[in-house]
Amino acid sequence: MNQLLPFSAPPLRRGIAVKPRELSRRWGTTLFMVVIHLLAVVALMPRFWSGSAVVVLLVLYWLTACIGVTLGYHRLLAHRAFAVPRWLEAFIATCGTLSCQHGPIDWVGLHRHHHLHSDDPADHHNSHLGFWWSHFGWMLKDIPAQHYVRQLTPDMQEVPYYRWLNHNFLLLQLPLAALLFLLGRILGVGGWALVLWGIPLRLFLVYHVTWFVNSATHRWGYVSYPSGDQSRNNWWVALLTFGEGWHNNHHAYPSSARMGFRWWELDITWLHIRFLQSVGLVRRIRLAPPLRSF
Repeated sequence: MNQLLPFSAPPLRRGIAVKPRELSRRWGTTLFMVVIHLLAVVALMPRFWSGSAVVVLLVLYWLTACIGVTLGYHRLLAHRAFAVPRWLEAFIATCGTLSCQHGPIDWVGLHRHHHLHSDDPADHHNSHLGFWWSHFGWMLKDIPAQHYVRQLTPDMQEVPYYRWLNHNFLLLQLPLAALLFLLGRILGVGGWALVLWGIPLRLFLVYHVTWFVNSATHRWGYVSYPSGDQSRNNWWVALLTFGEGWHNNHHAYPSSARMGFRWWELDITWLHIRFLQSVGLVRRIRLAPPLRSF
């Protein structure tokens, strides 16, 4: 199995067990999620529908879910599965921040912690605690894993811009909202229509497809490699998440830039990485042993 972390970190196998009933509620996060889901429903009202709104939703979904989270937060920053120029890494991290899944330091730290404790009692979205807990319930509680973020992200904390993104990830939605409102007025489809489709409805979709990786791919699918946890390869999650659904492959070889190992395991994010490599923007690609003939 590939080494998970590209730096020396103290072993965390004795993490604090997660007991949902004993954890305090994160009321700010809970309220935010309720508001986003309600506004996503409002966005679907007939008065806000338009072709322009659909295009904005799809473009921002790709930019934030694929480029930002899957390619950026996950494969580039959390696992250092490949390298890109600093300016491009900063742009990709910004796209990830626009997904509103916390800043890059917290996202990377929690993800690295998950791999160290996948499906054991210290895993903050341990699938043994139920589908809804692993899907989003863990986000609404003060989980012990939050205390390990700094310990697991020394490489991220060296970059001032990442520290700034981590503290201001919510604020980035404001200039995006202003831009969408202006664009909607120019196109004549209504400023609020593009704001609602480009932010709350888009976040609703990005949130749930990302959460399916924590929930659905630890419950449904097939196992190709012994990974020591409940991870599965799930085709429909892979389609929704641009390749993240090949989750058993990923847990067996977490530092691999490619997650779809077999010909039928379509990995759209890997195609993005190959394109960036073809134009000279990607170097030092790390691949799992089954793929090293590439």
